[in-house]
Amino acid sequence: MTTRRGPAVSVDGVVKRYGETTAVDGLRFDVEPAQVFALLGPNGAGKTTTVEMCEGFVRPDSGTVRVLGLDPIADSEQLRPRIGVMLQGGGAYPGARAGEMLDLVASYSADPIDPDWLLSTLGLRDNRRTPYRRLSGGQQQRLALACALVGKPEIVFLDEPTAGLDAQARLIVWELIDALRRDGVSVVLTTHMMDEAEQLADQLVIIDHGQVVAQGTPAEVTAHGAAGQLRFCAPPKLDLKLLTSALPEGFSPRETTPGTYLVEGEINPQVLATVTAWCARMDVLATDIRIDQRRLEDVFLELTGRDLRG
Repeated sequence: MTTRRGPAVSVDGVVKRYGETTAVDGLRFDVEPAQVFALLGPNGAGKTTTVEMCEGFVRPDSGTVRVLGLDPIADSEQLRPRIGVMLQGGGAYPGARAGEMLDLVASYSADPIDPDWLLSTLGLRDNRRTPYRRLSGGQQQRLALACALVGKPEIVFLDEPTAGLDAQARLIVWELIDALRRDGVSVVLTTHMMDEAEQLADQLVIIDHGQVVAQGTPAEVTAHGAAGQLRFCAPPKLDLKLLTSALPEGFSPRETTPGTYLVEGEINPQVLATVTAWCARMDVLATDIRIDQRRLEDVFLELTGRDLRG
């Protein structure tokens, strides 16, 4: 691999419009070498347009995009042998056999990964002679991933890499992405699965309406705002006024469903003791007491106001 300094990807003040619609609006972020970077957002947020600009398929209206220090469009001939692209639709010839398709992509590289090893690793060894159109959706997804990786890229763009995969296949893909990072490969990942982003990403950006609404490590992003959640079960319709007055300022306990109560904030031993003391004072027994950190999905919904696929 070519040794270089600076970010693997740099997106600086990028704007892209389609008619009167602004798909990307002044976006800025960097992807460091040997880093798994997750680009997250609801449908229509600008993720696909952003990735397509990084891959050299779309030209920004303003701002700059650099991948491995190169312009993805002006320097495409230099850049393309150094990047891997996984297309969500697969991008394969419907009549081509799985092995033939991967061999073809490998032939474009001067030093490819052994195609048979990739097929075996991704559970496709027995499908080498299966036409692409006869592969299941999950098998097509794994073949698309193999095609993105076979050329030993320095950076790889993965679009929903585990969509449609069962739990075992999903874990194999996670392990492969982790191995890429250890080998110094930068990975730009788009996914609707927040647990996947939390598990894999070193850094992430959440975008909405083409703008960054949050960025940082998964831990930093989930630490924004309320730090945790205390849930417990008790008889329904309890009067929460006394609990509210006993808790520190800023806590607003509520009954989320009949008999299920939620306290959000900086959950510490004193807060837990206050809640249990209130239960004792109300002469009720709290059950199923759970303390959880906020999940990335909670933050996502708060920031975008939209569900992951909506």
